[in-house]
Amino acid sequence: MDIAGLWDPEPGWLNTASYGLPPKPAWDALQAALSDWRVGATSWEPWDESTTRSRTAFARLVGADPADVFVGSTVSAALAPIAAALPDGAKVLTDDVEFTSNVFPWQVHADRGVEVIAVPGDELVAAITPGIDLVAVSAVQSSTGVVLDLPAVVAASKQIGALVVLDATQAVGWHPITVEGVDALVVHAYKWLMSPRGATLGYLSPRLQERCRPSAAGWYAGRDVHGSYYGPVMDLAPDARRFDQSPAWFSFVGAAPALELVEQIGVGTIHEHNLALANEFRAGLGLEPSNSAIVSTSLPGAQEAFAAAGIRAAVRDGRLRASFHIYTTRADVQQALSALKPLI
Repeated sequence: MDIAGLWDPEPGWLNTASYGLPPKPAWDALQAALSDWRVGATSWEPWDESTTRSRTAFARLVGADPADVFVGSTVSAALAPIAAALPDGAKVLTDDVEFTSNVFPWQVHADRGVEVIAVPGDELVAAITPGIDLVAVSAVQSSTGVVLDLPAVVAASKQIGALVVLDATQAVGWHPITVEGVDALVVHAYKWLMSPRGATLGYLSPRLQERCRPSAAGWYAGRDVHGSYYGPVMDLAPDARRFDQSPAWFSFVGAAPALELVEQIGVGTIHEHNLALANEFRAGLGLEPSNSAIVSTSLPGAQEAFAAAGIRAAVRDGRLRASFHIYTTRADVQQALSALKPLI
């Protein structure tokens, strides 16, 4: 697929792990919706069709049944019903650098004995032992870029009957991943899926749906959405839609074409492109190759050197973090390495 012209980034954007850049179809769709909103040119239903498109595209990307996919606005809110369903005294295992959207939802239940146990990532699989009820971890770590050994986590969790809950925000869109063996997988789509912030999608396994209460249910969670506007009669959707939060329309207007474009290009193609550039950058820094599109390294003065050269990256947990996506070019990599050359 020819993707030339789908993005027009300013050179030096190495920060997709903070937010992704919208492809032209997503940007154009959002601008059209905003223009209609400004003058009242349409009703909201056409905007909401994008939510259905996003749900089905996401389901295809992660190998899920659309009936098991719900929509929302944030990862932490999406995980809240799962945390509420944990029994008193449950033990949750996580990585000690896990992003807090996948930590705080469990920790707020400490008053009823729910305990969060955090271990270094390289000790996570060994720590999945009897007594652990749920493993809450990122498919790709935000601060370090470390890619989870998901098959090992799933296998160890199955042996003891523990649930597996993934924050895949830093994975879906570039890293091939499916929901096989996973109980929940949640993604905020504004990073590698290049969508507006506010579009969250998640998978809930049928067994987990049965355990969870849809405590945020509103009209959009109804079996008949348009028949659920008023009154005390509640008839919720029988599938994961009963966990839907009423969507932020414009976020999903931008999300639908972005997710569909990721499908068209192919995650495998994006994965290959991203790793090639990330490893070219790593080689320039004298680092070994990796399996991640995120490069995290301690290099004193790097933040200042990048700022002076107009390179936009991030500092996380005291380390420089550069991230590479489908619109990143070799010229971006070389510009970044040139900026850092005096420090290497």
